[in-house]
Formats: sequence, C-alpha cells, structure tokens
Amino acid sequence: MESKRHISTREVVYLAMLIAVTVVISRFFLIPIPMTHGNINLCDAGIFIAALLLGRTQGAVVGAFSGLLLDLISGFTQYMFFSFIVHGLEGFIAGWIGSNKKKSAKIIAMIVGTIVMVAGYWATDTLLYGFKVGLIGVPTNFLQGIIGGIVAYVVSVPLESRLPRLIG
Repeated sequence: MESKRHISTREVVYLAMLIAVTVVISRFFLIPIPMTHGNINLCDAGIFIAALLLGRTQGAVVGAFSGLLLDLISGFTQYMFFSFIVHGLEGFIAGWIGSNKKKSAKIIAMIVGTIVMVAGYWATDTLLYGFKVGLIGVPTNFLQGIIGGIVAYVVSVPLESRLPRLIG
C-alpha cells in the first residue's frame, strides 16, 4: 500500500498566498505585446519562487493556477488551459531541478524552466494563431522568463533560510 503525504493547512495557505501574490504582481507589472496576443509580466517570478523554495509539486500548483487565473482575469481566456499546463510544467521542472540545491542548480532550474515556458507558448501561439505569431512571441517570452528568474533569485535566496520547509 502506498503512503500518501499529508498536506498541512500551512502548506495550503502558503500555496494559496503564493498564487494570489503571483497573480497580483503579474497584473501590476504588465506590458502588453499586441503582435503576440499576450504580455510580459512577472508570473514566472512567482512560479520560480514557489518552485525553488517549496519544491516541484508546489511549483507546479502555483504555476498552473496562477497562469490560469491570470489569463482568466486578464481577458486571455483562450490561453487559460494552455497556461495551466505550460506554467505548471515550468514550476514542476524548476522545482525538480532547483529545490534544496546549490545556487548554481537554482540558476539552471530557472533557465530550463524558462525554456519550457518559451517552448510551450511557442506551441500555443502556433496552434492558435499560426507559425509566424509563434515565432514573434519567442523573444518576449524569453525576456519575461529572464526577468522573472532574476526577481525570483533575488527574493528566494535570502528567504530560503527563513521559510520553514514544507517538504521532506
């Protein structure tokens, strides 16, 4: 029989707060990119912070739900379910590579997470709007991932020793 890990109330509260903060900072710092039907925001910062501090599952949860909610309230409903998958995968991979690891692993985790996000949105934009629109979005999505990674690194490294560990 498999042993299931108990999810504490504290962990649920942390995740809910991180999702809410990620959505708020993403709506506050928002640069629309009309050619791509999208924008540059700080969603990746919140996802990377959750992934690096709390782990892959928590990074996936924050990524998936903050991406979905952000698109829902921003009027980009055509992206919601794609964002759920793309940002969820980004958070999972970043947490898998960088959680509880050295600073160099954290940087690699955010680079790989950014590549996953860029590839996911390239595929999404190509599916929704065509190959050229998919290509147009690649540089802006890379920029968003890089900015999010820098913000996440600056925030998560000092917090790591102060935040109680939620994962074993």
